[in-house]
Amino acid sequence: MTTGAILRQLREEKNIGQKEIALYLDVTIGTISNYENSVHFPDLLTLNKLADYFGVTTDYLLNRTDYRGGLDVLNRRVSEEYTVTDIVNTFLTFDGNTVNHLMEYAKFLQSRHFTKN
Repeated sequence: MTTGAILRQLREEKNIGQKEIALYLDVTIGTISNYENSVHFPDLLTLNKLADYFGVTTDYLLNRTDYRGGLDVLNRRVSEEYTVTDIVNTFLTFDGNTVNHLMEYAKFLQSRHFTKN
């Protein structure tokens, strides 16, 4: 999928028109149309603004990942010491077998948590 198609999909999911995005970016509706039709590509500053507006990463807009969550998710604190990013980076240092064991343990803890509530 092209960046333009992704932008159109995100806009349609929010049920907003090109005019609203154009006002946010201080550009013309034609510019938004050109982005969505892949006639032109947003510059880096605009790409960042679009990612913030839609709550996704620039990598998502560039079709480099299917992960849609914005930086707010990655920077979210899950405890006093750790963010989601800390956990992901730690998991990436483990081999597959260790990750499988950790996931099994996490599911076990999750099941205990839900049975208590």
